[in-house]
Amino acid sequence: MIVIGIDPHKSRHTATAVDPATNTDLGSIRIDATRTGYTTLIRWAKTWPTRTWAVENAYGLGHHLAQWLMNLGELVLDVPATATARVRQLSRGGRRGR
Repeated sequence: MIVIGIDPHKSRHTATAVDPATNTDLGSIRIDATRTGYTTLIRWAKTWPTRTWAVENAYGLGHHLAQWLMNLGELVLDVPATATARVRQLSRGGRRGR
C-alpha cells in the first residue's frame, strides 16, 4: 500500500507518494486545482494500484479534491492541518519536545 499525501492550496496542489514500510519518497507532482489537474493526478497515481490518499485539511482547501477522489472509489483520509503544521515546525528546527 502506497500513501499519497496531498498538500492543497487555493490554485495548486502538491502530491507526494511514499512507501510507508520504508518511508521512501517515490515521487511528487504539482497540479492545478482543476478537473484537468485532478485527471493528471489520478493518471500519475495509477502507477501504484494499491494506494491511500492522505489529504491535508480534507474539509477545507482539500475538500473538492477529496470529494472527487472518493467519487472515483479511492480511499481518502483527512490529515488535520495542525498535525502537518507541527511537522513543518520541527523540520525548521522549531521547539522540540516542549
